[in-house]
Amino acid sequence: MGIAAMLGTPIKRREDPRLITGQATYVDDIKLLGMLHMAVLRSPYGHARITSINTDAARQQPGVVAVYTAQDIKGTVGNIPVAAPLPPHITNGMGRRLPLAEGKVRFYGDPVAIVIAENRYIARDALDLIDIDYEPLPAAIDIEKAMQPDAPILYEEFKTNVAVSMHPSSEAIDKVFAETVANGGVIVKERFVNQRVAPSPMETRGVVAEFRKSDKSLSLWSSSQIPHLLRNYLAEQLGLAQHQVRVIVPEVGGGFGCKLNIYPEEALASFAAMKTGRPVKWIEDRDENLAATIHGRDQVNYMEAAATKEGKVVGLKFHIISDLGSYLQFFTDVIAIAFTLPMLSGCYDIPNIYSSCDTVFTNKAPTDAYRGAGRPEAAYMVERAIDLVANELKRDPAEIRLLNFVQPEQFPHTMATGALYDSGNYAAALEKAMDIIQYDKLREEQKQARAQGKLMGIGISSYVEICGIGPKGTTPFGLYESARVRIEQTGTVMVYTGSSPHGQGEETTFAQIVGNEFGIPQEKVLILHGDTDSTPEGRGTYGSRTTAVGGTAVYQAALRLKQKMATIAAAMLEASATDIELEEGKFTVVGSPQKSVSFEDVAATANTSNTLAPGIEPGLETTVFFEPEACTFPFGTHICVVEINQETGEPRITRYVAVDDCGKQLNPLIVAGQVHGGIAQGVGQAMYEEVVYNEDGQLLTSTFMDYAMPIAPELPFFELDHTVTPTLVNPLGVKGVGEAGTIGSTPAVAAAVADALGVNHIDMPLKAEKLWRIIHKQ
Repeated sequence: MGIAAMLGTPIKRREDPRLITGQATYVDDIKLLGMLHMAVLRSPYGHARITSINTDAARQQPGVVAVYTAQDIKGTVGNIPVAAPLPPHITNGMGRRLPLAEGKVRFYGDPVAIVIAENRYIARDALDLIDIDYEPLPAAIDIEKAMQPDAPILYEEFKTNVAVSMHPSSEAIDKVFAETVANGGVIVKERFVNQRVAPSPMETRGVVAEFRKSDKSLSLWSSSQIPHLLRNYLAEQLGLAQHQVRVIVPEVGGGFGCKLNIYPEEALASFAAMKTGRPVKWIEDRDENLAATIHGRDQVNYMEAAATKEGKVVGLKFHIISDLGSYLQFFTDVIAIAFTLPMLSGCYDIPNIYSSCDTVFTNKAPTDAYRGAGRPEAAYMVERAIDLVANELKRDPAEIRLLNFVQPEQFPHTMATGALYDSGNYAAALEKAMDIIQYDKLREEQKQARAQGKLMGIGISSYVEICGIGPKGTTPFGLYESARVRIEQTGTVMVYTGSSPHGQGEETTFAQIVGNEFGIPQEKVLILHGDTDSTPEGRGTYGSRTTAVGGTAVYQAALRLKQKMATIAAAMLEASATDIELEEGKFTVVGSPQKSVSFEDVAATANTSNTLAPGIEPGLETTVFFEPEACTFPFGTHICVVEINQETGEPRITRYVAVDDCGKQLNPLIVAGQVHGGIAQGVGQAMYEEVVYNEDGQLLTSTFMDYAMPIAPELPFFELDHTVTPTLVNPLGVKGVGEAGTIGSTPAVAAAVADALGVNHIDMPLKAEKLWRIIHKQ
């Protein structure tokens, strides 16, 4: 393979061999001399007052080093950090939490005490010796009931569970709806539920904390998506300076957004290490993961759509009710507001969009970012709305989409929600998906199947999402990304990135970017990340931003060094720097290819020679911080075909076509892998997954025996293709793809099942029992 063909080539991920052969290092592989183990005592109640805690018996257990409660850490360890901007009442305490519950527990799994012991078995046994008296309280579980005046209140001093309420005047949109009806148009309405789901990464959370009293320095190994933010906020929590805290993120066995957070256990393990003078490890059990790691989604939404009799949608009206769970997490309160509301236009040129919003506390685990973070919820509502309009008008759902799409020549385009979309060609993606699946033929097959009494359905989802989060004003802190690139005298390129990939394949992609720019094999490029002491300040991996933002920083750093190397090569070749070109690892003089010097020779000269031209500093190293001017908006169309067994109600996906557009594809193989994983998670929400609590706040889905996820035999062969619509937001032309499959798949599956049953809408998850009852009118 030629070096020039490196970008856009489906190169296998170079990180995979160590991952699949067991040679990778995860947090649980960290073993330090004298290491202690931490276990967490969690509330068995969804809502209760703590009337007393007696830890004497646990403290006296052989092998137990310490037991800590909220009283032991108060005044020493600060609240769990919240990065999002907060209204005054929340700043004054609503939804804020200490790492250990004080006076009251607010969800099943709320941490109440920790035991530090010589090994994890002693620590777990000692939890049973802690005597706690609880006064059970009524729980607020149903989000809409939690908004009522007579609901159990989580924070009594505020007399409500509603954290944020935004209800602008609806006078303008109501006028649009009235005019539509007067002109013979239609109005459709529906209530949508985006159920609560658990991210469930293969690797649960884990922490190892080591404190050196000699220089008051804390080292923390964590399975995290945000090493630098974790360091910065943890230092503030513990009263340390940032330079006293080092965060190291080794391999991360899946994050999906749930590791974009700062949890109680990081601070608790650090506190214990500081108090005992010994390293402390905590590894989360699976039942803890399902109970106490954040959950995702959990919105109840009301939608109204107004369309002309020709099918043009002229107005959408949404009311979003978002369940925060029991406490605020890192980004909790902005998911619905910052990422759902702006995307309520979808792919469509709809002139009038109204949205109101309530965010509500309930006695459930906190919610926060889960793959897509607010955009799947928006896409689900908009896509189902388009389907309902098509049903009402008895038109094909593809036809209504094509009629309402924003057209390519309209970009960049400001939507009715205020979001500025960079580029798009939505019809091209839909039409390509329809061609692949032979849509017209498929509809004929459906007619024939129905004539035979079979339940066959076809669902379409034309989604768009917001990615490359980073522009000023999108978050309370700058979301730049950074890269430091150093070229050794041997010609090896060291890339230190502030992004911290955890399965997306950027060790390969970033090496392709650098290798392509320098004309050298990617094997000569080393990508290092995840250690705050060696990498420049970064903001982490989430929101499909790592390549679009972090990769651009790497690219710009490589360009700087390339220019410097060209200047050095020009002096070596006695030519003008403007006449130097770099191809296939050689600097040559334009028009005189016989005059050349290798990449390695230039690197050696820059690092070892004392004869560099005046004004040129020795060495080849630079650091770049890139902050984009705008976000990117990937898009695509997914088409799903299902068949439902009439006797059992079991749905089966028989075909699945996905055409995604993430701008330029630097590595199509990695893009396909990301889409595959995303579709699996989106199908999981649509058909299987749901976190369930009973009315007392007990978690009923506390194991994988109860919380169902799709497995390989339940998924079809995914037929993938793509269109390419580059963005001008970054010089690489890339948009982001990590969350695309999750966003596009859920509405397609839901639409296919509804189409198969001949109903307008069915709330997820689309389990067999629910469908059987609809089929048999039970």
